[in-house]
Amino acid sequence: MAVPYGSESREVELDGLGLRYLTAGDSEDPVIVLLHGGGLDSASLSWKEVMPALAKDFRVVAPDLPGYGESDPPERTPTTDYYVRVLERFLPEIGVEDPVVVGVSMGGGVAVGYALEHADDVSALVAIDGYGLGGSVPGGVLSALVPRIPYLSDLSWRAVARSRTVAYFSVRAVVGYGNVSPTLVDEVYAEAQRNGGEAWRRFQRAEIGLRGPKTNYVDRLPDVSVPSLFVHGEDDRLVPQSWSVRAGSLVPDAEVRILPNCGHWPPREKPNRVNALIRLFLQSNMPVDM
Repeated sequence: MAVPYGSESREVELDGLGLRYLTAGDSEDPVIVLLHGGGLDSASLSWKEVMPALAKDFRVVAPDLPGYGESDPPERTPTTDYYVRVLERFLPEIGVEDPVVVGVSMGGGVAVGYALEHADDVSALVAIDGYGLGGSVPGGVLSALVPRIPYLSDLSWRAVARSRTVAYFSVRAVVGYGNVSPTLVDEVYAEAQRNGGEAWRRFQRAEIGLRGPKTNYVDRLPDVSVPSLFVHGEDDRLVPQSWSVRAGSLVPDAEVRILPNCGHWPPREKPNRVNALIRLFLQSNMPVDM
């Protein structure tokens, strides 16, 4: 997939793990790290329309997490904690200090986990429709069952890769009504053909149980000590918006923004609004000239 406008694709090796990442903006500016979601996603796919705008005032870094995009497969079972550990290795390797950590869906859970464990090394946190903020099963019990039925999840993924029509309905299940653009469907269709989905299936089996998700930060949210912004699509059918609302009430220094006419993928459904929210939030919480 083509890199976002003005971005550069780079690679780094972390003890034998090849990680591809996008970077844009001035190296002297404050750093924003963008973390994509799970399933049919990658750095280019989630952040295509947000990254160029943010790069006007920030150094922006967006990795393909292991098992996604052009990065190597994960070395072990991919869980939220595993991706936090990857971030711990990745950011020092490329010289990133005190970043703003932004994540969507699965990446939102990774961002929260990283902020909890590295409060002194994070400037601010933004979680968008974030995983890990509640105890119910995202997407319902079926989402926990499908990865455990032999071949079913794999067949579903292959169906998306073979049919643009199936890709359309896959996108439609995630985004809000009226937000399915032909370009987004084409990009998801291409991603399904490139990515076999094994990392996502392993993540689902490890993280999503019938009684709830393995990662649930609710009891630890009062310990988040950095300025935080929780953004959520009002029409999200996968992760309840109540998760973000509750997180905003539990984190000491937090704001919550609910986006109308938006589903589970705000960076692709409402990129201009997401960009504006991040900028306004950082203007209030960081001494940067924007």
